[in-house]
Amino acid sequence: MKTGTAAGAEMATGRKAGVARRRALAILAGGGVVMAAIAVPGWLGGLHINLTPSEPLGLWRIVPLDRPVAIGDLVFVCPPPGAVLGFGLERGYFRWGSCPGGAAPLIKTVAALAGSRIEVGASVVIDGDALPRSELIARDGAGRPLTSWTGGIVPADQIFVHSPFAGSYDSRYFGPIPAAGLLGLARPIFTVHP
Repeated sequence: MKTGTAAGAEMATGRKAGVARRRALAILAGGGVVMAAIAVPGWLGGLHINLTPSEPLGLWRIVPLDRPVAIGDLVFVCPPPGAVLGFGLERGYFRWGSCPGGAAPLIKTVAALAGSRIEVGASVVIDGDALPRSELIARDGAGRPLTSWTGGIVPADQIFVHSPFAGSYDSRYFGPIPAAGLLGLARPIFTVHP
């Protein structure tokens, strides 16, 4: 049995640990409430936070398209469910998010529309014109091999998307994607270049 001084010190230490645990839980719960208070209105208002280097980091807005998509449009687009999505999530090229299949929307530039002829070699050529800053890389940042798309004609109702960031995982590697995945134009609200 412990003496009065040892037992008192043990009780005081136990109380301090309990207070510290409650304080830590309160901070975590408060942080969760603040994050939800920011995320829910942002999601409802078409706001997204970009944490990838393919485009500037920061806060972006999805602006609905009130016209047909055009070459050069910077868009939010969902990657198509299936092999492209699974591979992108598995390797960490895509973040988890609200698109069908569980990925976050991508911010990419529409480089080609249905009917365009795409040639993929050391870089991308669209209808005979070189696509600037489209050089392919053989390995990703983790040293894993990357396979490029073989090229061809962009099918009906599909788009070829691109990012000028050298390490971007885009149509250079996975080919055209369904235009049905377009969410809208991507407009920066508050961004910084990495």
